[in-house]
Amino acid sequence: MRSDITRGLATGALALALAAPAAAQTTWTGPYVGVHIGAGLQRDDADETVTFDTDLDGTFTDTVRTAAGANAFSPGFCGGIAMGAVPSAGCTEDENGIDIGGRVGYDWSSGMLVVGALVDVSGTDVTDGASAFSTTPAFYAFSRQLKAMGGLRGRVGAGTSRALVYGTGGLAWGRIEHVFTSSNAVNTFVPGKDAVRTENAWGYQAGGGLEVRLASQWTLGGEYLYSRFDDEEDGTVRSQGPAPATNPFVLVNAAGTDLRRSGRFDVHSVRLALNYRF
Repeated sequence: MRSDITRGLATGALALALAAPAAAQTTWTGPYVGVHIGAGLQRDDADETVTFDTDLDGTFTDTVRTAAGANAFSPGFCGGIAMGAVPSAGCTEDENGIDIGGRVGYDWSSGMLVVGALVDVSGTDVTDGASAFSTTPAFYAFSRQLKAMGGLRGRVGAGTSRALVYGTGGLAWGRIEHVFTSSNAVNTFVPGKDAVRTENAWGYQAGGGLEVRLASQWTLGGEYLYSRFDDEEDGTVRSQGPAPATNPFVLVNAAGTDLRRSGRFDVHSVRLALNYRF
């Protein structure tokens, strides 16, 4: 389905580009504003895990063990939201979402060389999950949803009087909603189970696109953008008592164990953009 969306947007941009009449304007220098619509794509991360810090030293490389020394999370992990307390219950898949927003930028051109900068903001709803299963049995599920994202990027490309091909890259900002859920009824969790936390995350973006003149001041573009957000620390949850001292989560440190999903938040965006150039 994701490849169909990508092919459809790319085909539409190329078709409109070929159908567009040649424009009298020959320079890309100047400011512009625009809107874009497309899809945010989240790949299925089957190798995602949940990592642990049992001694609370800030290093998430520990193994949670039972009082007998066995791995308490030997049943494993899944790249989605657990649907039950055991792996055989399955996990939901990560979800793609819309990508719709606006942009403002400025380009400078000299011959075929075009250099510029832009700021854009999008509303989206891409969802990513990761779950762990313990021998209890119980599940521990981390869900995060990208609600909005923005970018401050430079771009450089080659332009003719009619078309501009460019690469782009720079700083990325994301507004991410976190939810932690568990079937564990013995330990307490901070933040609490099912508590919704929305936080900012930062990262980078890189991609490229094609922009074609429809008229002297209107352009239509097709764009691909890869965004990576550093979101690991913001999703940390601490498992505490009042479980007994032999509980795996308080066995090493009476204050509890920190849990964190592995991996940064990666989003692939495919967009169509309509711009007005002043």
